[in-house]
Amino acid sequence: MTRQHTDRRFVKSDGRAPVDAHLRRRDYLTADEVKRLLAAARLGRHGARDHLMLLLMYRHGLRVSELVALRREDLDLTSGHLWVQRLKRGLSTSQPLTCDELRTLRRHLSGRADLLPWLFLSERGQPLTRQAVNYLLRCIAARAELGAVHPHMLRHSCGHALAHAGRDLRLIQDYLGHRDPRHTARYTRTAAVRFQNIWR
Repeated sequence: MTRQHTDRRFVKSDGRAPVDAHLRRRDYLTADEVKRLLAAARLGRHGARDHLMLLLMYRHGLRVSELVALRREDLDLTSGHLWVQRLKRGLSTSQPLTCDELRTLRRHLSGRADLLPWLFLSERGQPLTRQAVNYLLRCIAARAELGAVHPHMLRHSCGHALAHAGRDLRLIQDYLGHRDPRHTARYTRTAAVRFQNIWR
């Protein structure tokens, strides 16, 4: 019996699965899959809120903990910016909001009668938890017939979308708040745009 050789550079310290991007299965959603997910989010009991949550997670590459920590004071609807407070010692930045994000945010806030600081609330008027967002996303993904989708896939989807659009590595690094450029390189190395004209 021959033992298959595995390069130690791509194995986690506990010996589990490879961690380098090109050795992984696809862990992000395509643009079409994101559209299906967002459309399915609108169909739920709290469709406006859920759609906005997933839209912000995707467009700004938010971790689920960063999403539930968002407060009204992080929004500047006049200038159209969102303050993204990154976790894990990441680079926090002010990021522009697109027109559809601004419309959805204004609609969401106009339907709120409370003065609570958190941007997203549960039915009981409490800030949403990570577990609640995980559960909601599982339900929405099932409705969209996308299979298993976890919140971090939306962050990866953001990175891959920017890389596929040909954005610069350093720009994506700062946008996602990565301290280490190696965490960003996974998106640019596997981006289809790199191979676009390879047969020409």
